[in-house]
Amino acid sequence: MTLIKSISGIRGTIGGKAGQGLTPADIVKFTAAYGKWIFSKTGNNKVVVGRDARISGEMVRNLVVGTLQSIGLNVVDLGLSTTPTVEIAVPAEKAGGGIILTASHNPKEWNALKLLNEKGEFISDADGKELLKIADSKDIIFSEVDDLGSVTYDDSYLQKHIDQILALPLVDVEAIKKADFKIAIDCVNSSGGIFIPALLDALGVKTVYKLFCEPNGEFPHNPEPLPEHLTEISATVVKNKADLGIVVDPDVDRLCFVNEDGSMFGEEYTLVAVADYVLSQQVGNTVSNLSSTRALRDITEKAGGRYQASAVGEVNVVNMMKDCQAIIGGEGNGGIIYPELHYGRDALVGIALFLSHLAKSGKSISALKASYPSYHISKNKIVLAQGMDVDGILKKMEAKYRLHHLSTIDGLKIEFGNEWVHLRKSNTEPIIRIYSESANEAKANKLAKQIIADIKTFI
Repeated sequence: MTLIKSISGIRGTIGGKAGQGLTPADIVKFTAAYGKWIFSKTGNNKVVVGRDARISGEMVRNLVVGTLQSIGLNVVDLGLSTTPTVEIAVPAEKAGGGIILTASHNPKEWNALKLLNEKGEFISDADGKELLKIADSKDIIFSEVDDLGSVTYDDSYLQKHIDQILALPLVDVEAIKKADFKIAIDCVNSSGGIFIPALLDALGVKTVYKLFCEPNGEFPHNPEPLPEHLTEISATVVKNKADLGIVVDPDVDRLCFVNEDGSMFGEEYTLVAVADYVLSQQVGNTVSNLSSTRALRDITEKAGGRYQASAVGEVNVVNMMKDCQAIIGGEGNGGIIYPELHYGRDALVGIALFLSHLAKSGKSISALKASYPSYHISKNKIVLAQGMDVDGILKKMEAKYRLHHLSTIDGLKIEFGNEWVHLRKSNTEPIIRIYSESANEAKANKLAKQIIADIKTFI
């Protein structure tokens, strides 16, 4: 059993003892703390709630909604929804905040409370710490019977979200219709199975081959959209001679594509391709996190913009995007953040912008991929003994490579010309994550091995 309290919310496995998993006691504890925190911060007694389709979703939803009512808050329940849809609904409803019930790409035994502020954005690290203090204080007074909150059910936000996407100037529905794409989709039996077909229909896509679009939470494969989990959609694309495949995770904030030959477009290149399209229409700045591909920097600078890298984590990307007025940003795990719609990773707007780009380019998806700088990221880790001084090791690595361009805003990133290595310590286990990028897999692996050897000399 696992329970993790972090900047991204309260995440855990279902069942077990209180405090050791995401049990009903823990759900009530942290929901009540969040509700009290939201009301004390904003004076607003409305909260939006939505969930993905995982098996535990209805149970968790009942506990969350009931707890919010029990402290006098009024709930707008979107039912089966997506993370970006809830993010859009919070400011539209003039709510004080929102809770998304999803463990994102984690397997079916996991669920989580993703917590939003009144802007529909993830709460900050400081806010999260304040919330955890409230939860641990147990100083929460529940409402008497005449002061209980209400529940309103609203399933209109699927269409509202789609309508806002269609209204974006860079979404070219006519070009998409004219392209007459044949598209295969894998929605991993979660809420994407409702939202993705509806979006494609609104964009004028007539031929859609649906895989795993029944929102029953029975994930047919590991729900993280990595190549090794996507063999069925790859085969479906080839078998039906589709133009491309589209894959989303359970809460529809990560997006990746499959080429017409069944090979992977690469989730690192989801943001690169969408940014390329946006930058072709408007000069501007971009942001991704330190562990994302250099290709975004290359295309941004080529287009006359400025690229910046943030610490890992969506809230960090968003904060830097605001600071430098970025017109597009996100994370290399297939997360697209398009501020003209909202500040949150959104696979739906990513699909609309990508299909507009592909249609107007007149290229196949593999030819589009081939037009971008070619990089490969190798992801490794080194396991350390309990109690080892990870920060000390990183300081020694920083000193060793002091003559190179370094970033220490999130672990240690070392740049070697067009290559880089990013070292980050885990917050939950004694390991150092080692991400390296170079022109191809062999070079990226060689660079990682060099850095791992260096680290071992300091252990």
